[in-house]
Amino acid sequence: MKIIGLEEIKALFNQNDALTRLKAGFEAFSAGRVQLPPAQQFAFAQAEGDCCIKSAWIEGSESFCVKISTGFYNNPSLGLPSNDGLNMVFSAQTGQPLVLLNDSGWLTGVRTALAGRIAAEMLLPKRVERIAIFGTGLQAELQLRQLLELTSCRDVFVWGRSEESLSRFREQLSDIDIQLVTTTSEQQAASGASVIVTATPSTKPLVLADWVQPGTHITAVGADTPGKQELDAKLVAKANCIVADSLKQCAAYGELSHLPVEYRENAKVIELGSLLSDRSQCVRGEADITIADLTGLGVQDAQISASILAQLKA
Repeated sequence: MKIIGLEEIKALFNQNDALTRLKAGFEAFSAGRVQLPPAQQFAFAQAEGDCCIKSAWIEGSESFCVKISTGFYNNPSLGLPSNDGLNMVFSAQTGQPLVLLNDSGWLTGVRTALAGRIAAEMLLPKRVERIAIFGTGLQAELQLRQLLELTSCRDVFVWGRSEESLSRFREQLSDIDIQLVTTTSEQQAASGASVIVTATPSTKPLVLADWVQPGTHITAVGADTPGKQELDAKLVAKANCIVADSLKQCAAYGELSHLPVEYRENAKVIELGSLLSDRSQCVRGEADITIADLTGLGVQDAQISASILAQLKA
C-alpha cells in the first residue's frame, strides 16, 4: 500500500478537479447512487475531543474510501493542531488497500470548505457588504479564503472565544488584503453581515435570530455530531430555504435537528445534490435568509481522495 504524506498531498491538490468531483458526489448521493454507511462518532469529554469515521462508495467507482478525522480542541494550548486524521482508499474490485493519504486532517478541512463554497455559489446574495466568520481554526480560515474567491467584499468580522485565538487567526490571514475586525462579541460579529459562516465546536447557539438581517446567507459547518449547535433554532425556522448536505444526517444532528417538529415539517429543506441538479428549487429573493446545513458526508472524502489519486496518475 502506498503512503502519501501531507506535503505531497498539498502539491498534488487541484482545486478545480476537486470541486468538479465533489459536485458530482453530492449529486450522486442525492440521486441514491452512493453507499454511505452511518458515521461512527466518539466523544472524549475529558479532553474536549471527538473522532468521526466516515466512508462511502459511489456505485460504479473503482475504489471506496474510509476516513478517520479527529478534533481535540484543547490541542492549541499544547502546541498541537486541533484537527488530525487520514483517508484510506481501497479497491472496490479486490478489497485491497491501495493508498493511505496521511493528510493530518487537511483533506477533511478542504473538502468541507469546498462544500461551503459550492453552497455559497448558489446562495450568496447579489450584494455582499460584510462577511462574518465564527471560529478561529483551520476550517474558519479555509471557509473565508473560499468566500474571498467568490466575492469582492473585503469587510470581514471574525468572532473568537479569546483574544489569543483571534490574534493567532489574524496572523494566519496576514497574506490577505482585507479590512479585518476581530471580536469576542457574537452580536457584533453577526449584526450587519451579508454572509455568516459558523465553524466551531459549539454546543449552544452563537448566532441569534434577532441579529440576522434580511437577505443574509449562512453556512453552518460546526454541528457535525450530536450535541453541537451554532444557530438559534428560531433563526433556522425563519429561513426561507435550508440546503442540507444530507436530510437524514442534518435531521439527526445538524442545525435542523434543533428545530421543533412542527417547524421542521414546514421548513423548505433541499439537499445540496438536488439543488445542484435543479437550481430552480431555491431561487433567492432579495430579502430571503438562506442556510446551508453541512454535517459532512463520506462521499466528499471519497471524491477528494479520488481527485488526489487522479493527479498522482496524471
